[in-house]
Amino acid sequence: METMAPADGETVEAVEGVHLTQLAADERMSVQHFHIEPGATVPEHSHHHEQAGFVTGGALTVLVDGETHVVGTGASYTVPGEEPHAAENRGDVPVRGVDVFSPPRTDPDWDG
Repeated sequence: METMAPADGETVEAVEGVHLTQLAADERMSVQHFHIEPGATVPEHSHHHEQAGFVTGGALTVLVDGETHVVGTGASYTVPGEEPHAAENRGDVPVRGVDVFSPPRTDPDWDG
């Protein structure tokens, strides 16, 4: 069994204002903590991983297929693999939460 707290992982700034910390990972899934500053944007991207997330603070605006979804504190979301999506923090406080990826996404390519 593996346990890991965000303070134990290496946090990277994937894009300006978007901080990601890889947490526990195994053969079929991985967990990632995210911290998104007010005004920051995760640009549209896609990946083959299924993604499920849970917002622990703030409100995350997720853009999928021309639709805008606001995911508030205590709510969860899913994004199918290969589905182009983007996310924004349109609020005044940081958005925090966790994402689970299957298969594991332990080394995302944020350079394109």
